[in-house]
Amino acid sequence: MISPEAVRAVLQRLEDAPESGAAFRSRAMRMLADLPGYNWSGIYRLEGGELLLDEYVGAVTNHTTIAIGVGVCGTAVKEDRNQVVDDVRQLDNYLACSLQTRSEIVVLIRRNGDVLGQIDIDGHEVGTFDKSDEAFLGQLADLIAARW
Repeated sequence: MISPEAVRAVLQRLEDAPESGAAFRSRAMRMLADLPGYNWSGIYRLEGGELLLDEYVGAVTNHTTIAIGVGVCGTAVKEDRNQVVDDVRQLDNYLACSLQTRSEIVVLIRRNGDVLGQIDIDGHEVGTFDKSDEAFLGQLADLIAARW
């Protein structure tokens, strides 16, 4: 449930940023970490049929490699669609990165129709994310893809 003002501010600052590649992805994750409710912000790269942890801000996670189809992140790739989960405790296939996580959103990063990776955000409250967050992160995913 991100505000339109926050969306405009973050996207404008990133559009004006000079970096590309990992430096740009790192800047983007640092900016997301400053948003209310965005308690863990990271990118997973899709390489060799698995997801590899890339740039992130938040608590250290043991999930540096995720198989396709496993957890919210792996499900997003397997189903080829974004995931918005109100309460991760309701999932049988959930990979817990933090005991505090209650909600999660995963938005695929695509270039020319191919999945490059994904933005993964965890929230500590049930129902942290909605369609406004998905739309915002979709715009951010486009910026990241252009500077991959």
